[in-house]
Order: sequence, then C-alpha cells, then structure tokens
Amino acid sequence: MVPPAIRASLTAHPFLEGIPTPLLDRLLALAFEVTFEPDQVLFREADPSSFFYLILSGTVSVEIVMPGRVLRIQTVGEGEELGWSSIMAKVNKQFQARSLSPVRAIAFDGVRLKAECDQDPEFGYFMLSRILEVVAERLRATRLQMLDVYSARGGEA
Repeated sequence: MVPPAIRASLTAHPFLEGIPTPLLDRLLALAFEVTFEPDQVLFREADPSSFFYLILSGTVSVEIVMPGRVLRIQTVGEGEELGWSSIMAKVNKQFQARSLSPVRAIAFDGVRLKAECDQDPEFGYFMLSRILEVVAERLRATRLQMLDVYSARGGEA
C-alpha cells in the first residue's frame, strides 16, 4: 500500500492535475519518495535514463557541462518535474541535474513507467502529453539561455 503522504503529494502536484483516479492509482504503484542533499548530482548528461521526478520541495539546477564551465539552463523546484528522458526508450540524459538545496521528490523508475505507458494507451497518452510539455519548456529555457550567452559575447559564435 502506498503511504497516504505520497498519495496526497501526487494528487496536489501540478504535473498530475486532472489525472483520473484509475490512472493515479497506476502511477501510485510505481512511486517512491527520495531526498537529495545540497550540491548532490541527481544525474549527469549522457547517463542512461533511470528516474523521473516530481519535485515536492527544494530546487534543482538543470545544467550543461562544458570544458571549464557549467551553464545553468533552468532552475526547477516545487511543483515541477525532472528527468523526462527516463520514459523514452534508448534516450540518455540530455542535461545534468544538481540539487541547489535539500530536495524532496517522488521518483518513478523510467523502465516501469514506460512499460505502464505501453500497456495502457490512456495512461501513456496522459503521461506523454504532460512530458511533452516539460520537453517544450526545457527547449524554451535552453534557447533563452543560449541567446543570453551568445548576446553576452557580442555576437561571436
């Protein structure tokens, strides 16, 4: 049985707004709580995808690591999500994620989550449509960050 606190956290999370109860029950069967200490790397760019997270508290930096520099693309926190690539077959992590403060999250194993999506088209459609929103937001944040970096260099490539 899933602890009532996890059910309450998932029900209140914006990512799952409007989720039908039967789909929430399927998701609850996969959920477990995790915590991260400040400055802990949750995953690195190119790591095999593993977990999808719904952030309950704290903040996480989504980063691109370059030689001699780490570029923060976005900061995500309470009510946001992280690790969208975990639900995609044969896709490694696209960014690095590092906690900026103590973080509490609900985690889902990507392999099991994808299997549920494959098994139940209604569940899969719900999850993938929400994850596509996350991907679109990450692309927007990356674009804005790249524009900022490029303009700071005076137009140099």
